Amino acid sequence: MTKKYLEIVDPIHDFIRIYEPEIKVIDSPIFQRLRRIRQLAGAHLVYPSAQHSRFEHSLGVTHLAGQAATVLKDKGFLNSDDVANLRLGGLLHDIGHGPFSHLFEEVLQKRKKISHEEIGKKLILQTEIGDLLSKSGFNKKFLADLTLGNSKYQFMNEIISGGLSADMMDYLPRDGYFTGAEHAKIDFKRIIQSLDVYEKKLSLDKSALYSFESMMISRYQMFKAVYFHKTVRSAEVMLLEAMSLADNELELTSNNLDNYIKLTDELVISKLISLSGKSSDLKRAKQLAKDYQERRLLKCVFEKILSRNNSISKVKTSEIQKEISKKSKVDDSEIFIDVSMAPSIPLTPSKKESESIILTSKKDTIPKEVYELSISEIPLVSAISGFMNILRVYTSQKNRKKVEIAAEVILGENKL
Repeated sequence: MTKKYLEIVDPIHDFIRIYEPEIKVIDSPIFQRLRRIRQLAGAHLVYPSAQHSRFEHSLGVTHLAGQAATVLKDKGFLNSDDVANLRLGGLLHDIGHGPFSHLFEEVLQKRKKISHEEIGKKLILQTEIGDLLSKSGFNKKFLADLTLGNSKYQFMNEIISGGLSADMMDYLPRDGYFTGAEHAKIDFKRIIQSLDVYEKKLSLDKSALYSFESMMISRYQMFKAVYFHKTVRSAEVMLLEAMSLADNELELTSNNLDNYIKLTDELVISKLISLSGKSSDLKRAKQLAKDYQERRLLKCVFEKILSRNNSISKVKTSEIQKEISKKSKVDDSEIFIDVSMAPSIPLTPSKKESESIILTSKKDTIPKEVYELSISEIPLVSAISGFMNILRVYTSQKNRKKVEIAAEVILGENKL
């Protein structure tokens, strides 16, 4: 009898079992390209071991989504088909990512107002991925909606993305492992075993609340120590600028799916470095890409943590750039204003802020003991709720002192 699954060795989950329909998707060229897209974009220039890719993260999410689904199946909320759908939803949740992961999405949002989830939906519906799913008996439209958080079953959406998602329960320990950061130790096994459903929403046994609280704090610390690290963002600011400057020439954000799925980290870097000097923009893009590759990074000369009520718009960053340029007498093309912003608590699948968590009790009571706990009532989580919002000014080494002085005068104490 032919074996209908594979066992894949994984440093985070020990072994990940992948079943036959999933193997066909994984073996497709569109999925295999995720091997060539780093999970953390430029973080390897600060944390050398952060070379892991979207590929192994997607396998990890498949594994955890399957575990969560099995727990809920045992509790009577799902059947075997639902488990299979959730595993595939986890597998495909990042299929739409472009080179440099979320970094490229910043370019997509700026140029096309589109997300990697929306591109993922197109890849599921319009390419061989969808054909493979259909041939295996799955509804590709349902799976496309599930990966977008738009299926009609809210708790299934929440297993793929949100505050109790398989996505977060994989990327935190995985990113922590490969960066060496100690902030990402989370008890995801306890959380998964404690999952429940109440009124079609994902809930958690109240005995696991401390594990949830710890996970939220770990995520917050990882953003500050890794994802928004000032040198990581320096490398990413350079790539963002290079890709934006060269987009018209290289058609990086074209609507052509065939072109999109060819883009990987190294291919884009190669294209940027191979640019001809037709214009000053292309020369700058080429130089930024070379400096990125050779780790000649921009220097952070000013940093300020902004309050939630003091966020900086794109219009204002442009004004700040011009003001600093005028004050420092450094060309504004040499000054980079970066605003790193992310929700401290993961957004819901519908992209709204999480305001509460539903807790259930193990007591053998009918009806089940349930209550909705506001985030504001979880002291440590409440303290970090809102948005992480960091303003930084970068420039080259040669302009460092002049820009630093100008930035301090314009943006310093109580200026924003």
